[in-house]
Amino acid sequence: MIQNHIAKLKNVLAGKQDWVTVVFAALVTFSVYTCMYGYRKTFTAAGFSNQALWGIDYKVWLVTAQVIGYMLSKFYGIRFIAENVGKNRASIILKLITASWLALLGFALVPSPYNILFLFLNGFPLGMIWGLVFSYVEGRKTTELMGAVLASSFIFASGFAKSIGAWLMQAMHVSEHWMPFTAGAIYFLPLVLCTVLLEAIPAPTAEDQAQRCVRQPMNKEARKKLIRQFLPGLVLLIISYILLTILRDFRDNFANEILGEQRLTGKASIFTQTETPVAILVLAAMSLLMLIKNNFTAFYFNHIIIICGWFCALLSTLLFSGAYISAFSWFLLVGIGLYLAYIPINCLYFDRMIASFRLTANVGFIMYVADAFGYLGSVVVLFVKQFSSLQLSWTSFFMQCVIGMSVISIICMLATMVYYRKKYHLYLKNIAWKEVQPL
Repeated sequence: MIQNHIAKLKNVLAGKQDWVTVVFAALVTFSVYTCMYGYRKTFTAAGFSNQALWGIDYKVWLVTAQVIGYMLSKFYGIRFIAENVGKNRASIILKLITASWLALLGFALVPSPYNILFLFLNGFPLGMIWGLVFSYVEGRKTTELMGAVLASSFIFASGFAKSIGAWLMQAMHVSEHWMPFTAGAIYFLPLVLCTVLLEAIPAPTAEDQAQRCVRQPMNKEARKKLIRQFLPGLVLLIISYILLTILRDFRDNFANEILGEQRLTGKASIFTQTETPVAILVLAAMSLLMLIKNNFTAFYFNHIIIICGWFCALLSTLLFSGAYISAFSWFLLVGIGLYLAYIPINCLYFDRMIASFRLTANVGFIMYVADAFGYLGSVVVLFVKQFSSLQLSWTSFFMQCVIGMSVISIICMLATMVYYRKKYHLYLKNIAWKEVQPL
């Protein structure tokens, strides 16, 4: 019965104007990913103070366990997502998120510190959600707009999930350990509805496929071929993306601690206040890329946006260290900078790369390669912060990381721009040569 209604809605949308499909797809994918964050980030709103294991803060163990699960999921997803374009995606999404929710029940029932394992089990299923959701909107002439809306959910949903968590603890008096599972119950029905509606998104049109290439599942040989073809450029980009993931994840997971050191916590809405403006600004910037029709021009412009994002993070941190701006302004601006650099790579960069070089590929594969190493870097930094002899506050550690990593990443991105410009010129020469050869 439900499948019949979804099929009818899909047919209706296919016969409507492009903008109707764009709005529908953008809102549904945004909603699904926002719901996913309700199972991933609500626990970070809790302080879990005065708890430790082997001399390490209990919350650090929780964050680390979840990130390790999420990281391993990304490595597994390199193959899983690349080979599963268009296969039972909505059903898989619901099964994965339900599994992560049940892990939060285990986290609530099992006493600490033994329940740390359940954050690992919570993180693993969630790592594959992005690739499944983004596959609904990639390879279209309007992918930038839909991708930008989806990407803005990274920012908004994280702050919103932490606000939900803080509200449950402060207003509803839910304990820190039961709060994540309770929040999952709030998100569950909207999640089911929006995930089912994903299946109503029409397939890319013939015009979409002509402009952005048909997106295909990738077997082992296809994956190896793509890596060999673009290895230097991918290595440079992934270095920058690793550093971005480290900073974005650190800021996200320890926002409560950083803001607390700056005396900015106390209101449940503080997390939404710091993230919503970031989401709106990044959404506006990313959606403008849709206006660029030439694929390589848009692909090249992505590099410029990423570099500008790094400069914003670097400059705002330097200004804050010199007491020229407030702590709230710095936290907001560094978030804008990091997400301005992070979102193009996470959603839009590889879509235009595939279209520029007319590759037989899908975004999920390349993105999961980058994501896997990005989250590996995030795990390493968490361990360095806790197990090294560094005696720095959360704020000081984060600031020093932003300054050092920004400089490295700007250099990497400039080199990446040079590499792809040369690669594209060779690609055009090869096409021209083939066209003049006799049959």
